[in-house]
Amino acid sequence: MCIRDRLETLLPELVAVEGIDWVRVSYLQPAETRPGLLAAIAATPGVVPYFDLSFQHASPSVLRRMRRFGGTEEFLDLLGQARALEPAAGARSNVIVGFPGESEADLEELCDFLVRARLDAVGVFGYSDEDGTEAAGYEGKLPGEVIRARVERVTSLVDELTAQRAEERVGEVVQVLVEHVGDVVEGRAAHQGPEVDGSTTLLDAGSAAVGDLVTAEVVGTDGVDLVARAVPSRAGAPG
Repeated sequence: MCIRDRLETLLPELVAVEGIDWVRVSYLQPAETRPGLLAAIAATPGVVPYFDLSFQHASPSVLRRMRRFGGTEEFLDLLGQARALEPAAGARSNVIVGFPGESEADLEELCDFLVRARLDAVGVFGYSDEDGTEAAGYEGKLPGEVIRARVERVTSLVDELTAQRAEERVGEVVQVLVEHVGDVVEGRAAHQGPEVDGSTTLLDAGSAAVGDLVTAEVVGTDGVDLVARAVPSRAGAPG
C-alpha cells in the first residue's frame, strides 16, 4: 500500500510528533481524493484545511488527452465537498493552457470553471513539449504565440479572481505562522502554502517571533495577500 492510500490515517500520526504544529498536504490528484481524505484534512487538529488539487484543466476533452479524469462539474463537486466540511478552507490548483488540440471552447470552459471555483491561488502554465512524454508526439500543436496569448488571458483572469477571493476573507479570524520579523511582521495563514500562495502582513503583533502561530482578524488585502490585526489575548507561541 502506497503512502497516498494511507494518508488519511497517517495525518493524526504526523501531527502527534513533538514539535510539529502544522501539517499541510499538497498536490492532491482529484481522481484519487476520496471523502475520507477530505474529512481527515478538514477535521484533524494540526492539519491545515488546505486543498491543493491538481486540476490541470477543466475541459473533459482536454483532460482525456492528458490521460486524466474529471471535468468542470466533478471538480466543482469536489470543492463543494471540501467546503462543506470547512467553509474557510484554502483551495489552490495549477492549470495548463495551450495543450495540443485545445480549442477556444475548451479554453472558455476552463475560464468558466475558474470563475465558479473561487480558488485562493492558481498557477498558470503554457504547454511545452517535454522529452519522453506522450503529448510530445501529439498532433494539433498550437503556435507559440497562441499559447502565450492564452497564458496571458488566463493569468489576467486568475489575478482578478484570486484578489476577489482574498477580499472575501476580510473579517475572518485566521492563524498566521510568522516567517519574518522586521519593519513588518509577515507570515502565512493556513490557506497560504509556502512559496506558491500569498502571504499575510500582521499588525499589532507585539513580540511575535519567527515560528509563532498568531491568531488575527483579516482587515485588508493587497491582491492575494492579506493584512490582519493580531488578537492580543491570543497572539504568541502555540501551546
